[in-house]
Amino acid sequence: MKFAEHLSAHITPEWRKQYINYEEMKAMLYNVVEQAPSAELIEPEVLTRYFAKFDEQFFHFCDKELAKINTFYSEKLAEATRKFANLSSELSEAQEEEFHGKEGLLRHGPNILRKRDVPARKIQELKLAFSEFYLSLILLQNYQNLNFTGFRKILKKHDKLLSVDVGARWRAENVESSHFYTNKDIDRLIRETETVVTQDLEGGDRQRAMKRLRVPPLGEQQSPWTTFKVGLFSGSFMVLVVAVVLSGIFHQSRDDWRIVFRLYRGPVLIVEFLFLMGINVYGWRSSGVNHVLIFELDPRNHLSEQHIMELAAIFGVVWALSVLSFLYSASLSIPPYANPLALIIIMTVFILNPTKTFRHEARFWALKVLGRIVLAPFFYVNFADFWLADQLNSLVVVFVDFQYFICFYLTNDNWMVANDVNTCDDYTRIIRPIVGCLPAWWRFAQCLRRYRDTKEAFPHLVNAGKYATSFLVMLFTTLNMFYEGSYILRHQACRSAYGVGLLARRESTVICSCYAYTWDIKMDWGLFDKKAGDNKYLREEIVYSSTGYYYFAIVEDFILRFGWALNLSLTTMGYVHSDIMICILSPLEVFRRFVWNFFRLENEHLNNCGKFRAVRDISVAPMDSSDQTQILRMMDEQDGVVNRRKKKPAQSKKKEDHRLLLEGESTDDPDS
Repeated sequence: MKFAEHLSAHITPEWRKQYINYEEMKAMLYNVVEQAPSAELIEPEVLTRYFAKFDEQFFHFCDKELAKINTFYSEKLAEATRKFANLSSELSEAQEEEFHGKEGLLRHGPNILRKRDVPARKIQELKLAFSEFYLSLILLQNYQNLNFTGFRKILKKHDKLLSVDVGARWRAENVESSHFYTNKDIDRLIRETETVVTQDLEGGDRQRAMKRLRVPPLGEQQSPWTTFKVGLFSGSFMVLVVAVVLSGIFHQSRDDWRIVFRLYRGPVLIVEFLFLMGINVYGWRSSGVNHVLIFELDPRNHLSEQHIMELAAIFGVVWALSVLSFLYSASLSIPPYANPLALIIIMTVFILNPTKTFRHEARFWALKVLGRIVLAPFFYVNFADFWLADQLNSLVVVFVDFQYFICFYLTNDNWMVANDVNTCDDYTRIIRPIVGCLPAWWRFAQCLRRYRDTKEAFPHLVNAGKYATSFLVMLFTTLNMFYEGSYILRHQACRSAYGVGLLARRESTVICSCYAYTWDIKMDWGLFDKKAGDNKYLREEIVYSSTGYYYFAIVEDFILRFGWALNLSLTTMGYVHSDIMICILSPLEVFRRFVWNFFRLENEHLNNCGKFRAVRDISVAPMDSSDQTQILRMMDEQDGVVNRRKKKPAQSKKKEDHRLLLEGESTDDPDS
């Protein structure tokens, strides 16, 4: 592998501007050789002066790169030293608290009012904090090794192309004596962290301690078995979908098709959402967007894109089999409406399964996030909380269909035939709009909570206003549906009021769509930046390879944000039934959110890059008002501001000499 490829593959994305600019230095060398005058046509002294002038520029560039690396390394090392001191102090306090707790228990006997579980909980938090801290140390060590190898490779290339030994001498005089290379504090911190975790947190069990501290390889390789399962279930799903379509076309027409659509529409939207989420994860990972850090997942144990696609494919196969079983229920001697119920039960049992099976850690994480969303605004809002709540706003149809599902099985006693499709609509005329407003309410409540925590009216209260417009849309839509076709429309005055209501519905929907679209482009994606430079209408820095992706997303988001206009036009004029339009537009809304995810995560990733934040910052000490006052005072100091901007490191790997590095990595002279 070329060293340039090796470097780009193993740098920590959030620090990418702090690494040696190997590509530019290599381009400088090749350019000077290609543009050098022919030795046969000019005097040797002229050629010597030509290369001497280049060397002056080249080594001046090297000096700037070396100074940049030394500065960044020193700052991150100082930060790591302070963090280790803080963690050690917290550990000592926890151990002392635990000791006094046991001593008091022996002296006074058990007391149910004492919080005897506090030290144990704090020890668990410390284990997690030390694990993240250890990862940051390994990443910083890899930063050290990658940059030294980069200097060694580029200076070796310099001497080879120019047939001199100036590069070797410069490396010996400058690089090998530089602070980032000679300083061994990072190795000492790694050893001390291993010792602390082994002796104080794992009871002297080094094997268990190292398993906790294990750093995952950055080039995550999927097992062949996982790849095989994804292919098997995805292929099976596609074949079954074709069978469902053909069976639906040639099957005898049904009077209850609207009920069937509503019962099966929600689960297939979940399948689509999961499959597109797998593509999202693949796109983020391949583009260097650190979604693991953004969602604050465990870097040692999280779902890959293949795991998510596998789950989507399995659910898809179960969904397709359920639909086929419904269509051929007479031949199978099965009550038709037992099939949708069985499908929902299977999916629910999988998600809520309390045992530690079937990707339990990912399921429990998702359920915890959902719990915080439902209970908003009573919990602090993390990025994962409001991101998932945004996803739920694109799955409103799933909530409404699930409400219809519950009503259908509560009111329909005979699973062989169905009641009138409007039965549940009449029973739940008030409940349906409330259920449809739930995702918007959760985001509205989260915005209020974020305003309470930050005291920042912009953007949080302004964002809350965006979701408040959804309530108006739902209100006017419900009023129009309630009075449409009612006997009161026989009166002229009532017809006029209905027309005003219809106009209010349209106007509120236009305002809501414009509000949401503007927020998507400007706030969530950070586009239309005044400093965009060559990336016209975008932003100064972009992650994805082509600007065409961004322009496509801008147009696509606009079209799908205003898809309701097509729905309203076609259904009002009677060309298409509203249920069919919902079946068309709801998958498109899930697709719109899929595209939105790419640029929302990219924007958050670039914010983390600005703060050089590459691993989770786990805090184990509770913050009281005095702590907050002290932090605000520190932030007013020049040094305090710098330190607050630098959080922690992320992923990268490299090996040189006997240093402890990531599993399976080496910097031993990749091909130049």
